[in-house]
This record gives sequence, C-alpha cells and structure tokens, in this order.
Amino acid sequence: MGSRRFGRINWLGLATLASREVQRFMAVWTQTLMAPLVTAGLFLMIFTIAIGPRRGDVMGVDFMTFLAPGILMMTVIQNAFANTSSSIVIAKVQGNIVDTLMPPLSPAEMVLGYLAGGIGRGLMVAVAISLGLWVFLGIGVQHPIWALCYVILGSALLGALGMVAGIFANKFDQMAAITNFIVTPLAFLSGTFYSVEALPPVLRQITHFNPIFYLIDGMRYGMIGVSDSAPLLGLVVVVAATLAISLIALLMFARGYRLKA
Repeated sequence: MGSRRFGRINWLGLATLASREVQRFMAVWTQTLMAPLVTAGLFLMIFTIAIGPRRGDVMGVDFMTFLAPGILMMTVIQNAFANTSSSIVIAKVQGNIVDTLMPPLSPAEMVLGYLAGGIGRGLMVAVAISLGLWVFLGIGVQHPIWALCYVILGSALLGALGMVAGIFANKFDQMAAITNFIVTPLAFLSGTFYSVEALPPVLRQITHFNPIFYLIDGMRYGMIGVSDSAPLLGLVVVVAATLAISLIALLMFARGYRLKA
C-alpha cells in the first residue's frame, strides 16, 4: 500500500478513471445534461408566473435576474453530487467496485478521478443553462472568471460530498435519505430564492455557516454583479470546505471503509 499511496502519480490510471466517469454520464446525456436544463427552466418559469410580477426588485435587480444564478448553481451542485455518489453506490450494489479498487490507483488518484467526472458534469450543466439564460432571458455573465471559479469549486465540493455519501451508503434508500435530508435542504436554504438580508438575524447567522450559501452568492456575483457577502470570503470558505470533505473521502478510500467485504 505504501508505494501506491506515496509513489509517483499513475497518470494513465487517473486519466482512465476520469474518462470512465465522464463517459458514464455522457452515455445518457438526455438524463444528465438535458434534464437539468429543463428542470432549471421549469423552476424559473414557475417562480416567475407565481410570484415574479408581484415580487419587485431584489438587491437592485428584477426577481428573475436575481433568481437565475441561484437556480444555475443549485442545478450544477446537485448534478455533481449525483454523479460521484451514484457511480460509487451503484458499483457497490452491483458488486463491481472491485474494478476500481484493484488497479494500482492510490486513494488520492481515486478521489481526483471521481472528482473529474463530477466537475466535468457540473461544467457542462453550467454551460447549457448559461446559454439558455442568455438566449431566452438576455442574462449574461458580468464576471466570467469568478463565475467559472465558483462552478468548478461548487462541482468539486459537492462531488467530494457525493463520494463520502456514496461510500457511506450501502443501499439506494440510504443514498436517497442523504440526498433528501442533507443535500436538498442545504441547497434550498442557501439563498437560492431570496436574499439572506431578508432573514431574521439568527437565521442569517446560521445561513453563513452553510458553504452552499457562498456558492450561490458567489455565482450571483459572477453573473449579475451583486452579492450578500464578499466574493473573496466565499472563495476561501468554499476552498476550505472542499479540501476538508475531499480529505474525508481520501481517508475513506485509504481505509477501505464500507468498500471492502
């Protein structure tokens, strides 16, 4: 194990795992890329029809413009999480996780390989939704570098969390419970549909402990130039959270936690 952990990087093995993860979601692109685009469009349409005309401006922009970046980021992170978590839990349930564990890949290489798939899917979803927002709503990207950084970091953060969840879950219902009771509440209670400045002080403080809030807020700054918090602060928080969760995934792979029979 020592040579696998601390030796030279197995670039071929890493590239093969990353390629497998990308090909895995590209093989069913109508589910992994087209479906998120349709879902994001439905969210925007429903909120606009239901409350858009009566909502007024939020943070100096109309409600639709305020809502769009949050919907984009929420869709990106949900897909990044789904990509890594489903890949691992399906392999465990089907009994072919050994195909990933047996090759000479270090725990770090496995983490990076799975993350590559999650980030790749997140980026493709972000591009598809961004084009849709530009074509149909005229919403562009004011700060492309900031937006790109937050899309990559958001995909990496939720991709790492997806690995942890996929390793922990031994059955599909356990995976569904993690998604429904942890990931979805964190995504919905992160300022996607509202400015946190409108919350009571206690809830506002609690929200600032949610790293997904900084992803939503940072993406909003990248696209429309407004945010509830400093973009640089959000970047620091998200990088720290990504590293911490990736380290947990690394340790789980290194110890074979819930991976080896």
